[in-house]
Amino acid sequence: MEDSGLCFGQGSSRLDASWKQWIESLATTKNGTLDRMLLNLLQDELFQWHAVALSVLGYGVTLILALWLSWKFYYTPFVWKRDLTDIGYNHVLDNEKISRNDKKRAHTINRLRRLRKTGQRIPPPYPNGWYGVLESEALAVGQAKSVDCLGQNFVVFRGETGEVNVLDAYCPHLGANLGVGGVVRGDCIECPFHHWSFSGRDGQCTNIPYMKSGSIPKMAKLKKWKSLEANGFIFVWHHVDESVEPWEMKIVPEVEDGQWVYYGRNEFLVNAHIQDIPENGADVAHLSAVHGPNCMSGSDLRYARPAWAEFGMHAWNASWFAPEESDPPHIARMDLKHSFKFFKKFEFCTVDVKAYQIGPGYVQLMMQTGLGPMVALQTVTPVEPLVQKVIHRFYAPRNLGNAFFQKFAIWAESVMFERDMMIWNHKQFIDSPLLIKEDRLIKSYRKWYSQFYSENSTSYTLAKENLDW
Repeated sequence: MEDSGLCFGQGSSRLDASWKQWIESLATTKNGTLDRMLLNLLQDELFQWHAVALSVLGYGVTLILALWLSWKFYYTPFVWKRDLTDIGYNHVLDNEKISRNDKKRAHTINRLRRLRKTGQRIPPPYPNGWYGVLESEALAVGQAKSVDCLGQNFVVFRGETGEVNVLDAYCPHLGANLGVGGVVRGDCIECPFHHWSFSGRDGQCTNIPYMKSGSIPKMAKLKKWKSLEANGFIFVWHHVDESVEPWEMKIVPEVEDGQWVYYGRNEFLVNAHIQDIPENGADVAHLSAVHGPNCMSGSDLRYARPAWAEFGMHAWNASWFAPEESDPPHIARMDLKHSFKFFKKFEFCTVDVKAYQIGPGYVQLMMQTGLGPMVALQTVTPVEPLVQKVIHRFYAPRNLGNAFFQKFAIWAESVMFERDMMIWNHKQFIDSPLLIKEDRLIKSYRKWYSQFYSENSTSYTLAKENLDW
């Protein structure tokens, strides 16, 4: 048979045999008009079936992809992370035409940090209190990590029972850092250098594998730091007076028992003194100035008030409260109401916040939104005297509305926090600021915060010298 241009594959098996023969005979007749018309009609029908099959396949792939993306969006936490050099330095980088990937970027920013006048009579950089040194999810069972903060070097490890222990990092034998290559065995940490083992319960050495005579010296011991795990963080108690007992940690039951879902986090390194960051809670006047402009206009304060964004502004009503006599002295409170106003009239997205400042470096922001309750948990931990690691973790009930709202809220909060960073990264600490009557809450805040400094607290000058040796 001559090639008719028509290919019968497996899909043609559905055709009746006689029908197939008749079609093939048409291809051999000399009546080109009718024969060719019938052949073209059959070819068109097959092409249509192929088109339908491809369309169904395309729609199926699209549906599967959409479902997968929806699942990822619904169940995957949102993460926003910024390094020390990412925020607040573009005014100089733009002038010098230094791009993000330029090798001169870090050098230029470090030069700016050295030239900055940090202020006089700066308070001690490591106040007394509980500090978040790791997030719980970052430490698996049997894992050890080196953590450097608060002027200390810690080894933080999770024993095989799941309990977290925090010890001084350096082995008293020959000084190896147990957080760098140390192995968890039971509730002990084994030094990577000579395999001396130290108990997580009290820091005492429990085994020296090559020791053949005598007993383990009592001096073979690491400092055991008081620690606890709560609300998604691992906390360490830091106090210059070791006889002072730590206060009880404030638990968020819905987070601890898993009723609320973890929706995401952000993380920042801020070039400021630790006191500057929570002081924002008492500085209610800065809210309209820094956080009033539309969040859609970004975090760079040079461009935060464009004309196109004036259709909507953020409105804030806030007050800060020192604890009363019957309250725990280490907990202060801020009441805050936020709303977004269209054309300065129509309110939208109202959020009521009660923020509890618990000691110098931990805040719980309990929020009530139109979609229900949520909480943001903030830790501020000094990495260096003027470098703070700030983390926010966000929790709320799981539902479809929160899957969208929470991730938008994390983004918006991150933008607003970066606006503060642009101030913090360049400001001085002024010990005796020029305050007016309307700034009285700042004065009250500083009086309250001073309780976290002790007479023996490491001074800023000494802490800085210890890093510069």
